[in-house]
This record gives sequence, C-alpha cells and structure tokens, in this order.
Amino acid sequence: MPGPTAQTRIEDDEFAGLAYARSRSEILAALGTTAEGLTGAEAAQRLAVDGPNRLPAPKQRSAIVRFFAQFNNVLIYILVAAGVLKAILGEWVDFAVIMAAAVINAVIGYLQEGKAERALDSIRQMLSVTAQVRRDGDWVNIDAEQVVPGDVVRIGSGDRIPADMRLLEVTNLRVEESALTGESVPATKSTTHVDDDAGLGDRTSMVYSGTIVVAGTGIGAVTATGSATEIGRIQSMITEVEPLATPLTRRLEQFGKQLSAVILGMAAVMLLIGRLVHDFSISQMISAAISFAVAAVPEGLPAVVTVTLALGVQQMARRRAITRKLPAVEALGSVNVICSDKTGTLTQNEMTVRTVVSARNRYSVTGTGYRPDGDIELAGTPVSLGEHPDLAALLTTMAVCNNARLRRDGEQWQLVGEPTEGALQALGAKAGVDRDAYPRLAELPFESANKFMATLNSAADDQHSLHIKGAPDRLLDRCTSQWRAGAPEPLDREFWEARIDELGDQGLRVLAAARKPVSPESLGSDEISLEDIDDGLEFLGLVGIVDPPRPEAVEAIRSCHDAGIRVKMITGDHAGTARAIAREMGITDDPDPPVLTGADLQAMSQPRLREVADEVDIYARTSPEHKLRIVSALQAEGKVVAMTGDGVNDAPALTRADIGVAMGIKGTEATKEAADIVLADDNFATIERAVEEGRRIYDNIRKSVLFLLPANGSQSLVILVAVFFGFALPLEPVQILWVNMVTSVTLSLALVFEKAESGLMQRPPRAADRSIVAPIDLSMIALVSVLIAGATLAVYFFVSGGGHPLPVAQTAAVNMLAFGQLAYLLNCRFVTSSSLRPAVLQGNPWIWRMAGALVVLQLIFTYAPFMHGTFGSAPIAVRGWLLAVALAVVVFLAIEAAKAVGRRMGY
Repeated sequence: MPGPTAQTRIEDDEFAGLAYARSRSEILAALGTTAEGLTGAEAAQRLAVDGPNRLPAPKQRSAIVRFFAQFNNVLIYILVAAGVLKAILGEWVDFAVIMAAAVINAVIGYLQEGKAERALDSIRQMLSVTAQVRRDGDWVNIDAEQVVPGDVVRIGSGDRIPADMRLLEVTNLRVEESALTGESVPATKSTTHVDDDAGLGDRTSMVYSGTIVVAGTGIGAVTATGSATEIGRIQSMITEVEPLATPLTRRLEQFGKQLSAVILGMAAVMLLIGRLVHDFSISQMISAAISFAVAAVPEGLPAVVTVTLALGVQQMARRRAITRKLPAVEALGSVNVICSDKTGTLTQNEMTVRTVVSARNRYSVTGTGYRPDGDIELAGTPVSLGEHPDLAALLTTMAVCNNARLRRDGEQWQLVGEPTEGALQALGAKAGVDRDAYPRLAELPFESANKFMATLNSAADDQHSLHIKGAPDRLLDRCTSQWRAGAPEPLDREFWEARIDELGDQGLRVLAAARKPVSPESLGSDEISLEDIDDGLEFLGLVGIVDPPRPEAVEAIRSCHDAGIRVKMITGDHAGTARAIAREMGITDDPDPPVLTGADLQAMSQPRLREVADEVDIYARTSPEHKLRIVSALQAEGKVVAMTGDGVNDAPALTRADIGVAMGIKGTEATKEAADIVLADDNFATIERAVEEGRRIYDNIRKSVLFLLPANGSQSLVILVAVFFGFALPLEPVQILWVNMVTSVTLSLALVFEKAESGLMQRPPRAADRSIVAPIDLSMIALVSVLIAGATLAVYFFVSGGGHPLPVAQTAAVNMLAFGQLAYLLNCRFVTSSSLRPAVLQGNPWIWRMAGALVVLQLIFTYAPFMHGTFGSAPIAVRGWLLAVALAVVVFLAIEAAKAVGRRMGY
C-alpha cells in the first residue's frame, strides 16, 4: 500500500509550496511519482484521500434568510415604525404604502446580494473539463476532476491547464497567465527551477490551474489540485475577505441610530411636561405622542435615498459604468484613492511599436494598437522605405519573421497570434511592407532557451535570406556586422547596448532583428538549424514596444488629481515598465518615483506597509495577496479605496475594497461578480466620470436629508410647542400625516434630479468619517425648523384669533407648512452658495412639476368635501393663501441671509 498522499508529503516537507524552486528529480521524489506517472490504483487511492480536483461550493444562506436579512437596517426600522404608527391611527392606505416601500427596498437588496457566491461559482467554471494524463504507462484522457497530485499531465496549445504543475518537459511553451499575474504578455515557460522568493509571475517552472496554453507543448507533474491550487487559494481569500460597508451605508446607519435616540428622548420629555406640568389626560398624551412621532420620523428618507441611487445607476449606465450594488453609486463619490490595474485599464492592451532604431537613425512611430494607421517619422517628418534602406531592411525582417496576422472586422482590427508579433505586423503595414513578397521556406520556432525565432525566406530576385528576431543580447552574440546605408560595417556593440538600456529605461520592451544572406546549397536542405545562425549575422536594429496609455485615461488621472484623488498603479509587469508608464500617464511627476515590488511587499510587515502605502503610487510584480494587503493598508489609514481589475487574481482585493471595479470586456466572470461596478468599456476615464456622478448623487442625497429634517423638525416643533405651553394641538395627527405624504411624494423627490454643481471635481474628497449631517448643518436645521414652525403657529393663531373655526385655522396652518417647505426647497438647491439668482429657477424642471403637484394636492385638501371629513380640513379665503405665500417668501429670504452669514464665517 502506498504511504501518505503526495500532497500531504509536500505540505510536511520543509520546501512546502515551493515546487517551482526545486529540481525535477526532487519534486518527483517529493510527490512519490515518476516521469511515467501513476498507476490506476495509486491514482484511485490519492483521489479517495485528497478528493476531486474541484473547488468546494460555498455555504449559502437560504433565500428566506437572505430576504429577511434585508430588513436589518435602522432606516428600515424607522420606516416600519412609521407604518405601525399609521396603522395605530387607522390610516391603512398610508400603512400599505410605507410597508410596500420597505418590501421594495428588501427586494432590491435581495436581488443585488450574493456577489461573493457568484464570484466563487465563476472561478469554479474556469477549471479545465478534461486532462491528458499518463496512467499505467499510457496517455489517457480523463475528467479533470479525477486528476490527483503526482499525476503526469500533457498540455498543448489551446488547453486550459487542469491543476498546478511543476514542468518536466517543454517545447516553446507559453501560457496566458494574466488572470493570475496581470502580465500583459504570455509567460514563457522552462523546466529550470527558480529562486525561493520568486513572485507568481516569475515562476517559469510552474503552470497553474485555470490558465491557458497559447503556444507550444509541455509535460508536468501535478503538485496541487482543488482548493490547494493557486486559484483555490484565491477562492479561499474571497471567502475570508469581509466586504466593507460603503461610507453612505455607515453614515446612514449611524444617522438612523442618532435620530431614533433623539426622537425617543424628545417624546419622553414631552410626555413628562404634558403630564406633570399641564396635567394632560392619558388620551391627550397618547394623541400628542403619536402626532410627535409621526411628525418627527422622516419616513420618506429611505425612499428618497433609494430613488436617488436608482436614478444614479441609470445615469452611470449611460456613462458606461454598470452598477451591481446600489450604495456603490454614491460610495464612488467619497473615494480618495483609486488602485488601478495597468493593462487594459490605464493602457489599451494592444502592444504598439513606439521607436525604431537603426545604425543610422532613430525613428518614431505614430498610431496605436493593431490598426495599421500611422506613420514612421524622422525628426517629425514621415519617411518612406525607399528613401531609408536601413529602415526597410529592419522592418522587412520584423514582418516576415512573424506568425501573427491582422484581420479587419468592420471598423476594428483583430489580432490572430501573439501581441508582440501583432505590434510588429502593424508596424510593417504602416510602412507598406509586403510580407507576401518573401515566401517562407523554413522556420526555426522561438524557444525560451534561445529567445529568438528565425525564418528562411526567398525574395523576388530569387535570393534567400535568414531573418531572425528576438532578445537583443542573444542576437548581438551572433552578429559580426551591422547594416548601415545599404552596406554592412563592423558591429558596434557598445552603441547598441547603450540604445537597449535607453529604450528599457523608457519602459519599452526591446526586440532586435538580424539577417543573413544564404544560398540553398549552404543550408543543405530547407530546414534551419541553430548552427546556421550561430554567427555571421548582420544586426539590423531595434524596436521599442509598449502597451500605450489610453489618451483619455491620462486626462482622467489629471482630473482625479484635481479632485484630490490619488491614483495608484498595481501591476504584474516589471518595475521599469511600471515606472515609465506611471510617469507617462501623469500618475507621478517624480523623475525617479519609488516602486514597491512583490518581493519588497513580501519582506515588509503590515504596520510598515501602512506607513508607506499612501506615499507609494507604483506597485509592480504583485500577487493577489499583495493587492489585498495594499488595499487593507490604505483602508487602515482611513482611505476610501476603489480597486480596479480584470483577472481572477484581482477578485479578493475587489471584494475587500470599498468599491470594486471590474473590466466588462476583458475581465473574467469571477472578477465581474466580485465587483460593485463593471466598466462596459474597460476605460479608466469611465471611473473618473463615475466618481463625478457619485459626488453628484451624494450631494443630492445630502440636499434631500437637509430638506427632510427641517420639514419634519418644523412639524414636530409645532407639537412640542403646543405641549410645552399647554394649549390645544394646532394640527391633528391625520393632518400631519397629510403634510408628510404630499411633501414626500412631491417636494422630497424633486432634489433627486438636481444636476452637478459647478466645480464638483475641483473639491477635495469628503472625509470618510464625515456625517451626512455636519455640525454646521444642525444650526441650519434648527433655524429652518424654527422659522417654518413659527410661521405655521403664527398663521394658526392669526386665523383662529380672527374668529374663524378651528378647522379653518388648522387648514391655513397645513398650507403654511406646505408652502414653507416649498420655499426651503429652493434654498436647498444650492446648499453652499446663494439661491438668490436666476439659476434657482432653472436647470431642474422637476422642481416646478413637483411644486405644481403640491399646489393641486393642497387645493384638493382645502376645497374637496370628501377631504373635510377625512382630514378635518375646511375652505379658506384667498387672503389665507396670500398670507402663506408671503410668509414663505420671508422664510426663503431669512434662510438665504443665514447662508450668507455662514459663507462669510467660512462655513
């Protein structure tokens, strides 16, 4: 019987988890296997112990539990409490409306919940379906779930890798690992072990479950399956990460608790005064308490917040940002740090040749991506190949020693092949190189051991040439001459090495080209061997390739900086590339900005990372754990963090971030499900526009809160004054309900449609711990409450003192409450600036629609006979209306005067 499973033995070994840093013989011994693979019996035993090669399904709450969990919110408690009070009063229609609002809110939350579970489902779908393994000495196809540690698996181009494997044999093997590492180009693999501290993107001796083979073949020994794989660790990280509540959610919860305490406290004081000072009866006290509670509870607030966010979702969708969770709309407005992936978000994810260097000249290239539009320029002037033989020779070799194809699909150009070769094909097309004029006779494929590719091509003059492209150092070693002005000359290696360093410092990926005229007889056959190109090559020059920044992203980063938002680039690329792109994009203006690599982060404690995270804007060669640590460190320092990503490696950090932003086009399904917002165009500029929208939404929510609280405050103040001074209630509970209802469905919703105020993106981000109601706001709320309540009481006493019946005085008071709130609505359109300007009457047609609806409802309240019996209202004369309008104007002017004083005092 075999001993413990291979996976168990590796975990017990001192080199646990370091298969990439061990030789092939060592790893085979540790796994208890050989290059011939396992027997069927051994595989069956290991499968029984280690389990199937699949990711475990997460525990899920039942649908009922998930639904009722949506009611666990202080604002919903307030909403339900208001409904219960209305039920106590027998107002069943109002009760039904409020409860319907609570249920709708719960349904929305229920439908939006479960992103972590769906993210894990998406990750499980990334696993391979079948695998080719060696069992009992023969290659067989099996279900990927049956793969076990110690299995020897064969992989080829197009395969999805079924498990984490230590490579034993490779032939030109390149693997697309961007979902795990974030690298923009496929990783070249080898069998040579690497250092113990190698980052995920540098583990060339390993391939990982869920990644895809783009070229070549390989054989590897399985080191981990299921949840023990790299992708399984990411799933575990998502499970363990606790998503943070958004700033709005935290503030509303805190605000709701504070408001509940104030309402209960004031009600208790009112009851004591009414009973002990004025000796009110129990029935009078109950009626007063219900009136006060109904007046004080802002039951319209949850609906206003929900409607504001829902409209924000629609607006952001028009801006190409799809929101998966309502509070995320507003949370973007409080973001002060954006951690962004590089490839495809800040850059175009289309490799482009920027610079061409020959022995004679240095050329620049215009145009980006795989679209063959652009020019090759010398000192800013377009050139042609006929005038520059040095350029013609270099570009011809790059185009013919190339397996990529560019295909036009409508207005778009698509690449068939590898990104780097696609960039070279686009370069050749811009220059007019006809690759079909150089038929290929033979090919020496790219191998990681050699780092170059060679082809044998014929030309129209029946001349044969070897064309070689690859790593500059490998080609320089084989060259004896260089091509200049139509003739060869001795190789100046020092010159080329200086140019290579110069291009590398600019963050460019550097490739070299060389050629060698040959005769068919010298080759002896139509095949190329390494000996044919070992020496005697002519060095043609260099090209510098980059994944170019998105122009709109550069402008968006500038806007973010103006708005006080730091942009940090977290990428799997090398430090030099990351630094160059960061400078070009304007992320930093430091000529030598600090960069933290994955190795630096690995050696750094979390407290130390917290100290430096805010000052470092560039992170390179990062792993999923590193991204998670960076986000956590920033949050620990009080930052509100938005994290962007497209690979499954980004999912844990997206879950942890205050706002997770996924790429909609090139992002994995796992990343989209883990995110709060999905960018439909994979464009960083869309994030900046979404931040602007988030700030507008927060402004409107704050305006709505500052409108609703004085509205409720004035109503409750009327009741408090009546109880404190011991006179009859100026308003019946049912009349307060009417005011609440008509203002909630009209005025409180008007501010939802407010446009962004000027200078919105020039403001610094609001503090994450700032309450929705700032201390200075409390004085304004108190002032407005006193003004509207005072005007209401003044109208009540004026009309009742004139000998009119109580219903007439109460009706006039209700009208005053309604018109006072309408006047204050205009004040709220511009919270920090003056509303005494023509703009207050423009820009938001909903103000006038809602005002018209309010007037119509008040006319019905006042003159419809059926309302008289239900709400105790009565017809009033024209001068009653004029009195309400005149006092509303006074309220408006008084509030504007208070705002002016506040501005002068610097508030």
